[in-house]
Amino acid sequence: MSTTTDHLKRRALGKGLESLLPRVDSPALATSPPFPPAQAQESGKPREIALDQIDKNPFQTRSHFDEQQLGELAASIAATGVVQPILVRSLPNGRFQLIAGERRWLASQKAGKSVIPAILRQVSDEQAMEMTIVENLQRADLNPIEQARAYDRLSRDFKMTQEQMAQRTGKDRASVANFLRLLKLPAEVQVLVEKGELTFGHARTLLALESPEAILKAAKKVGALSMSVRQTESYVQGLLNPEKKKDSKNDLPLDPNVKEAQDKLQRSLGLKVRIEDKNGRGRVVIEYARLEDFDALMEAIIGQ
Repeated sequence: MSTTTDHLKRRALGKGLESLLPRVDSPALATSPPFPPAQAQESGKPREIALDQIDKNPFQTRSHFDEQQLGELAASIAATGVVQPILVRSLPNGRFQLIAGERRWLASQKAGKSVIPAILRQVSDEQAMEMTIVENLQRADLNPIEQARAYDRLSRDFKMTQEQMAQRTGKDRASVANFLRLLKLPAEVQVLVEKGELTFGHARTLLALESPEAILKAAKKVGALSMSVRQTESYVQGLLNPEKKKDSKNDLPLDPNVKEAQDKLQRSLGLKVRIEDKNGRGRVVIEYARLEDFDALMEAIIGQ
């Protein structure tokens, strides 16, 4: 019985946050907001809940909210109210806990509101965490490290494969793999990505280097010189191939199409790639420095 329930819950994730769980309409409650906690029952319709009766979501993967954007949302809410209800669940102590909509909840407080429209769901801790993570990943304003941590929680806490995570969040599987690899960056470099000083493209390129020390040193130089992603790729390749001279007479010029394919593979895999082609025949050489990189490569190629 539990296996069937788990299967249905997993399958439902790909249908969006609102369809994660079945809901039962309760017209009597929906037409009489606000209501005391003791009367809280699940309903598909929003009702007004006091802001000071709602607790922060402990499963939230987002670590940063842009203060300017939060202020703009607060001004909008002060003028026109909250357009989209938040999602909450009831707690044993009679209070409520956020599942989704933390920005709207915070902005409503800044706007001086006393109540907020909310939809109630009766869910377990596990279901609440799963819904929160998936809802966050379906948004476009998470920074790359926040997305990486969210995918990591789905992998660790729900034992999802990269393919399953891609299906449930509507993302490409290769993108999921690339985000997860960002967690291999040194902590200091992850902070730079979180702050926006390095982009996702910069971070993925730096992962081709062999050691945390080399990555950190390169990241600082990339940031200090304000390198573009393309410049970072050239810089990293120079670090990986210090013995290779651009003016070497022994090197035949690489066909532009082959070079483009080689660059795409390197950006996609985050590893050093070399294509040796002669009249349409040749080989592709992919180099890795750690077993973790090899595992990521296998995942990217065969999806296991």
